[in-house]
Amino acid sequence: MKRSVRVAFAGIAALSLFVAACGGSDDEATEETTEETTAEATEEAAAEETCTTPTPVKLQLQWFTQAQFAGYYAAVDQGFYNDQCLDVSIIEGGVDIVPQTELANGNVDFAISWVSKALASREAGANIVNIAQVFQRSGTLQVSFKDKNITKPEDFAGKKIGNWGYGNEFEIFAALTKAGLDPAKDVSLVQQQFDMVGLLSGDIDAAEAMTYNEYAQVLEAKNPATDALYTADDFNVVSYEEAGVGMLQDAIWASGERLASDAAYADTAVKFVAASLQGWAYCRDNVESCRDIVLSKGSKLGASHQLWQMNEVNKLIWPAASGVGFIDQAAWDRTATLSQETKNLEGGTVLTKAPDAEAYTNDIVTQALEILAGLGVDTSGSSYAPIEVTLSEGGN
Repeated sequence: MKRSVRVAFAGIAALSLFVAACGGSDDEATEETTEETTAEATEEAAAEETCTTPTPVKLQLQWFTQAQFAGYYAAVDQGFYNDQCLDVSIIEGGVDIVPQTELANGNVDFAISWVSKALASREAGANIVNIAQVFQRSGTLQVSFKDKNITKPEDFAGKKIGNWGYGNEFEIFAALTKAGLDPAKDVSLVQQQFDMVGLLSGDIDAAEAMTYNEYAQVLEAKNPATDALYTADDFNVVSYEEAGVGMLQDAIWASGERLASDAAYADTAVKFVAASLQGWAYCRDNVESCRDIVLSKGSKLGASHQLWQMNEVNKLIWPAASGVGFIDQAAWDRTATLSQETKNLEGGTVLTKAPDAEAYTNDIVTQALEILAGLGVDTSGSSYAPIEVTLSEGGN
């Protein structure tokens, strides 16, 4: 199927100024020539380049289909990838799938991964590059019942602290270190499933959770003492972002080797990032629509849960002062420093040295933001405000 893609030609404004500046003494003739030239240039700028064969692209997610990835699904659903002459296939993640490894091995073209995990892979030899930092803030929490009196990391002392492992635990270790607690002696770390059963059953004093997923699970559960759903007033929440140890999370990663050697791939990367970020802007402004898009893709989570998730994910992305996807140097440096200094139970760190300068680039996202500016897309979300979401039992 053929699609038409509008392309802008650089130098139109400069051409118009040049014609006007080079006019002779005949002002009327000059004005006529300028108008004709400008009209021709404008007509050329609106010319349509026919896309006969869209470039196939594979995107690897880091988890199952859910609103955490709604922007990419929206970009497919709304035709934003097609508008950039891309045919994008989205591949679900899972417990045993490492997105950055899939990317490094050449099985996919782009991957979504947390920064600390991807940097560890890069240090181990994976030539992958962060080309767009979609989540600007960390969404990791530690959730506990009010009667445990856990309101800050210092209160973890002597408590059973749940964590998922698989590289998701380093914010916990960073918080413990900052609080002056020894993870091996001062707390009891408990392997937690990717749910809140351990907290609700009393096996864990404080459970690891994402703002957009597991925290909603406890608010969707019934309090056996009241037979009503739990509310936020029943829990204390420690935010690692607010505690100053939040690490950058979902980002778009590309092949460093292909970026350096394949001009067509680099061009595809710009188009892919532009369309993806357009998808995220759409989800900012159309929360319920993106909830429905995700549900239509086969998500096993319910409608109210997905609406909550979409709303909470938006909070991690917007507002984006420098433009959505732009990598903030201070946030990057904090993540890199914590990854080098935070030790796990065995004394190991995520990174053994600082990431090299080529680990990320803002060049691609800058070009992508220029494309979106030309399309009139709001890429900063300066007026963004979350919606109110009411959860139902079980997230249905």
